[in-house]
Amino acid sequence: MTTSWKRIGVLGSGQVGQVLAKGFLGLGCEVKVGTREAGKLAAWLKEAGARASVGSFAEAAAFGEAVVLACAGTAAEEVVRSVAGALEGKTVIDATNPIAPAPPEDGVLRYFTGPNESLMERLQGIAKAGRFVKAFSCVGNAFMVKPSFPGGKPTMFICGNDEDAKREVRALLEGWGWDSADMGRVTAARAIEPLAMLWCIPGLRQNQWGHAFKQLRL
Repeated sequence: MTTSWKRIGVLGSGQVGQVLAKGFLGLGCEVKVGTREAGKLAAWLKEAGARASVGSFAEAAAFGEAVVLACAGTAAEEVVRSVAGALEGKTVIDATNPIAPAPPEDGVLRYFTGPNESLMERLQGIAKAGRFVKAFSCVGNAFMVKPSFPGGKPTMFICGNDEDAKREVRALLEGWGWDSADMGRVTAARAIEPLAMLWCIPGLRQNQWGHAFKQLRL
């Protein structure tokens, strides 16, 4: 599978950002990872090869034909605000979740958003001309690229206001071995983001992390 994108900007240098960056490198893309801590990517950069580079958030956002938002949820609004102009007209794959800086309760993550809002809605409101698509937010980073489960393809739930952007992301997901389910406009992130809470409960309670969601259809 190939993608029409040749250059990808990844905003965030944690495990999610590194995994998705590696996935895009595997498609032949050039990838620039935006970070405030370039030093911690030295080993990753050496392994990633000549098509990978590291820069600031602004540099990565300007570099990418498409952008992946993979920073901590608590930093996402600040990061998007700082690069909003560079996101205009671009597909922005939003992998963030609004996880609060507080310990889980009985294995349930705490969120800083309420039930009738989502982090993605806030981000879309900041960068109104960006074409945000929620994806990769309801599974662990070990399964984001080319997941393999005995029950068949897992389902990635996505949403966003721009139909063309969602088609691009669905094509990417299909190439990486996912079934995708389009839940509609950005408002649906209110339902998708809490799936990370559900996904994490077996891990936080029983240290069981090897699972993903699957939507069954008639």
